[in-house]
Amino acid sequence: TSLYDADTPAICYSLKGLAYMQIDVKGPGADLHSGSFGGTVQNPGNAICEIVAKLKDADGVVRIPGFYDDVLPVDADEKAAFASLDYTDEVLRRDTGAPGPFGEKGYTTLERMWARPTCDVNGLWSGYSGEGAKTIVPSVAGAKVSMRLVPNQNPKTIARLFTEYVQSIAPQGVEVTVTDHHGANPVMVPRDSDMMEAGMRAMEHGFGKRPVFIREGGSIPIVGTFQASLKSPVLLLGYGLPNDNIHSPNEKFHIENFVNGIRTTAHLLQEAAR
Repeated sequence: TSLYDADTPAICYSLKGLAYMQIDVKGPGADLHSGSFGGTVQNPGNAICEIVAKLKDADGVVRIPGFYDDVLPVDADEKAAFASLDYTDEVLRRDTGAPGPFGEKGYTTLERMWARPTCDVNGLWSGYSGEGAKTIVPSVAGAKVSMRLVPNQNPKTIARLFTEYVQSIAPQGVEVTVTDHHGANPVMVPRDSDMMEAGMRAMEHGFGKRPVFIREGGSIPIVGTFQASLKSPVLLLGYGLPNDNIHSPNEKFHIENFVNGIRTTAHLLQEAAR
């Protein structure tokens, strides 16, 4: 998990779950000449684009039937807490490099980021992508898709709903296979436990400022396992920043946060022993 920003330490109390899927589309037995056979057989490249385009509507709402059925709504206290953090469009542009916000209408950026389930294409492939031109009808195409889940959603249920929906919208003339690669349960921990308060004091000691509570859009599958197996809330202390380029080739970690994190972790042992 991470700090809220460079000046605001934070403790995360909720992680999203995950359902990670792959769609494979198979058409002709080999790549075909697009002049000789174009328009006579289904093009897997076109087919995967058609499937992906139907996963969400123009407002970013996931179109899979039943996808939102079990979503735990954000309560009034959380809405107020999110609003108090004053996350602006300019902060989003700075952290992401994107032109601006996009997502479900009726929700703030933090609500979309932390408390709403998502569906995102992680990769697409088909046909020829080298230099110059190669006029073919590709024989195969595919996509990798991740869905981040919120409390009360079940990754196995979502994977099943995704598979059924993709098969129902698959164009004729191709074979479509859906693979469930892996999943993780969403996690929410109490904000009023003794260990949470120990973490708050430790982080205040390490960073010189009382931390705020945040949620996290990412997933840490082992946390749900710990919570279920140990029957005890898990304390999440993270020292990174939202702009650390996580999962990117130029991922980084701020040295000052590393030092403050060491101080926090050492002090936590004293606080937990009280």
